[in-house]
Amino acid sequence: MTVQNLTPSGRRPRLWAPSVRLGLLGLIPALLAIAACGAVLGPSYRDESVTIASSANFDAARYVGRWYEVARYPNPFQANCPGAIAEYGPSDTPGVLTVRNTCLDANGQPTDVITGTATDEGLGRLSVRLQGVPVAAPYWVLWVDEGYRTAVVGAPNGRVGWILNREPDIPADRLAAAREVLDFNGYDLGQLTRSVTP
Repeated sequence: MTVQNLTPSGRRPRLWAPSVRLGLLGLIPALLAIAACGAVLGPSYRDESVTIASSANFDAARYVGRWYEVARYPNPFQANCPGAIAEYGPSDTPGVLTVRNTCLDANGQPTDVITGTATDEGLGRLSVRLQGVPVAAPYWVLWVDEGYRTAVVGAPNGRVGWILNREPDIPADRLAAAREVLDFNGYDLGQLTRSVTP
């Protein structure tokens, strides 16, 4: 004897009620929340058994201004941005910087912009919250040169990493120093890619 699971009207019951279904608009924030937590950010480019160290003498006020991304580790949220410009500014809230990230196309031309805030948690550790992303992400300044011209940024999970410079072109000595910092912090230099700059 076969038992059929039918409703009183004779139809099969719905597995998803309309009120439970996630439409595309509901799914996007959910995926962004998962991505921000690191679940789908892709591989880690860092040996997590190596201790990671942020810059103890980081000065957020000196970090303000424009930074060109000269190299990075591939990540899903920048998949369509061969290059980027990050701009940090003061805000009305003490310990918080404004963030404006501009995506650059293959020709170095701006295409998209996302804004947000970066909260200074001390010792070169910022917590970045971008518009439309419900969860803040760790943004650790691993090193910045004495003149605040070149910076290396990473995260303990190793899923992101950037070399930033105040100018589109980075001198070879500072690029070499930045690469050494990534290597010291357990990052795989073979996975680092150069970014498009204007």
